[in-house]
Amino acid sequence: MDGDRYISSGVNIDSGNEVIRLISPIVRDTYTNNVLGDIGGFGGLFALGNYEEPILVASADGVGTKLRIAMAMDLMSSIGTDLANHSINDIWVQGADPLFFLDYIATGKIKPKQIVEIVKGLSIGLKTAGCALIGGETAEMPGVYKDGDFDIAGFIVGVVEKENLIDGSSIAAGDVLIGFPSSGLHTNGFSLVRHIFDLDDSVKPLGVKYSDLSTTLGEALMAQHVSYYSALKPSQHLLKGMAHITGGGIVENLPRIIPEPLKCIVRKDSWEVPALFNIIQRQGNVDWNEMYRVFNMGVGLIGIVRPEDSEMVMSSLDGSFVMGEITSRESNESRIEFL
Repeated sequence: MDGDRYISSGVNIDSGNEVIRLISPIVRDTYTNNVLGDIGGFGGLFALGNYEEPILVASADGVGTKLRIAMAMDLMSSIGTDLANHSINDIWVQGADPLFFLDYIATGKIKPKQIVEIVKGLSIGLKTAGCALIGGETAEMPGVYKDGDFDIAGFIVGVVEKENLIDGSSIAAGDVLIGFPSSGLHTNGFSLVRHIFDLDDSVKPLGVKYSDLSTTLGEALMAQHVSYYSALKPSQHLLKGMAHITGGGIVENLPRIIPEPLKCIVRKDSWEVPALFNIIQRQGNVDWNEMYRVFNMGVGLIGIVRPEDSEMVMSSLDGSFVMGEITSRESNESRIEFL
């Protein structure tokens, strides 16, 4: 029968076509008026619209080994939303409005229902931010991925008027740091968590309930990555800089937006670190300095504003707080200091 040889090699074209049929209405539901054409083209088409000095902002990322937790708990939709929200935050910190998104899913064997769940979650996150899913690729790669293994990545493009670009250049000594709370680990630090709890050998720890958590460990770990775009968009004109706290934690991400010759003072007593991070630290006997370099420690995004604007910006999102300030820096000093 036609196609039997390709199927015997591990690739099923019919499964790929079935995925396209199932996700088509989900994808179309994210379309905005700027999307041209339909599903099935070699490239997605998007009309930029009317801008005076548009700057395109693009980013590519994945969700790391949080995938393993999602697979163990059968939460494919959740991982799709994680990918969308992580990507949106990455361009929003420069003031960009998300325009369109493309996804890439590579797997050992296509499982249509699994792919559909991922795209459902992805579309929820994108649609909330007014971002269109205009294309993507599902690749069946036997020999590269084992049956049951897969990876996902996202590619997002946004736009900001040049005059509204948030690049940190206006940050000055005396400005304050505003911490916006995370829901948990978001999408970083999971390789260390899996090692600490031996999750590659057994998923039983995911079902454990701790006295200081209101959920199981697995449910706490799978808390969805927060998107800060919609809540903070009205405060865009007040934000001098923003840092998305992802891989590298507060230690690595915050200094990236601080211009010379300034430094940021982070006051660790200004917020209560959520219980999940304390459990991880205790279980793994992780040095606290490493914790702040690996995890977001309950702070998913940090904004920098003038002191007189802090109350207005904090009112954008419940749980926000002043967590430090910007000061001048001597040449021999670090760009970040924890007190």
